[in-house]
Amino acid sequence: MNSRDRVLAALNHIETDRVPIDLGGHRSSGISALAYPGLRAYLGFAPRPVRVYDIVQQLAVLDDDVLDRFGVDVIEMGRGFALDGSDWADWTLPDGSPCQVPIWTAPERADHGWVMRSATGRVMAQMPDGALYFESAYFPWADDEAPDHATLEAVMSECMWNTAVPPGPLVEGPDGDRLMVEGARRLRERTDKAIVGLFGGNLLEWGTFLYRNDNFLALLAAEPARAHDLLERLTQLHLVNLEKYLGLVGPYIDIVLFGDDLGMQTGPQISPRMYREFFKPRHGRMWRRAKELADVKVMLHSCGDIRLLLPDLIEAGLDAVNPVQISCKGMGAAELKREFGRDITFWGGGCDTQWLLSHGTPQAITEHVRQQVGVLRQGGGFVFQQVHNILADVPPQNIVAMLDAARPQEAYDRA
Repeated sequence: MNSRDRVLAALNHIETDRVPIDLGGHRSSGISALAYPGLRAYLGFAPRPVRVYDIVQQLAVLDDDVLDRFGVDVIEMGRGFALDGSDWADWTLPDGSPCQVPIWTAPERADHGWVMRSATGRVMAQMPDGALYFESAYFPWADDEAPDHATLEAVMSECMWNTAVPPGPLVEGPDGDRLMVEGARRLRERTDKAIVGLFGGNLLEWGTFLYRNDNFLALLAAEPARAHDLLERLTQLHLVNLEKYLGLVGPYIDIVLFGDDLGMQTGPQISPRMYREFFKPRHGRMWRRAKELADVKVMLHSCGDIRLLLPDLIEAGLDAVNPVQISCKGMGAAELKREFGRDITFWGGGCDTQWLLSHGTPQAITEHVRQQVGVLRQGGGFVFQQVHNILADVPPQNIVAMLDAARPQEAYDRA
């Protein structure tokens, strides 16, 4: 099997020659730019300039030698863009070390930290000195008792999570569609890895980005008609964007990634009843349309304990879910695999990042990963990924122990 074969087989619940591995294939499987140079040094690889493609989460672009070392089978479509030095601007990481960021996301220095501004000049994100990530600084409708939902598209551009990652503005303008297709096609032609296309299509999360968490959850409970109006407008906008996106790059990607953090540490943010009323029909419409437009699998990124929602997510047409946050209540790997393993692919759950990856010993991590893989790989339906991104405080020896445990020695011998 090549990498693409391996990932697609896993998504079709076929056991593979080895477990497919994702490291940096999307915005929730990467590595902090602060941790990345240490990993390269630990591996004995020559230093390289650090490029931060996701400025909000401070995620590094992984070099090909690192992907090859760990047998990574997945890449993100954005790797086909921002290939020239002129696409990047010099910046400084929170520890004072140099890096580069996409020219359209370069932050500016403000009192006691950094900020990012929207196209209108509004401060939409901030990273105070001593912090490692950006946080939202503006929620357009947080203080508006009756906002005009007709202004949705305009106010979305004022929110931090609308910050573009590659290809970003590189494909804007009259030649944008052609550049998007050419970049995606070139990437497809030069790799046999499975390619993930980042789409988004968030619903609950966009409600919280606009209203703020407390206000939007209250809106769902107290003003369902207004909540439905917003969510329907969001869905219609997402469907228009999905049509264009997959119309351009659908032939060149294998997985289209949606996002909606539905879980908390101890359960879903909303009840199954509320999910069925507000979100399931709209998720279903988007996911079905994606499969009509292209030969793709649909994956959802959703942190937290979503066990109670999994039957509805599966029924709505979901093929895979990540990051499978096994440290949450109800998210034990064995139980999830037993109950849902025939119907959905678990893209994640390979290693606990909430505590073990940062604080455990390499031996403990090795044992933990082997146990997780042994449970989740049975019958296919599993792609190895640690639970969300590798954070800045993770020692390089722990990263190596995790990924080496996911890829048995015989797989190295064949490589």
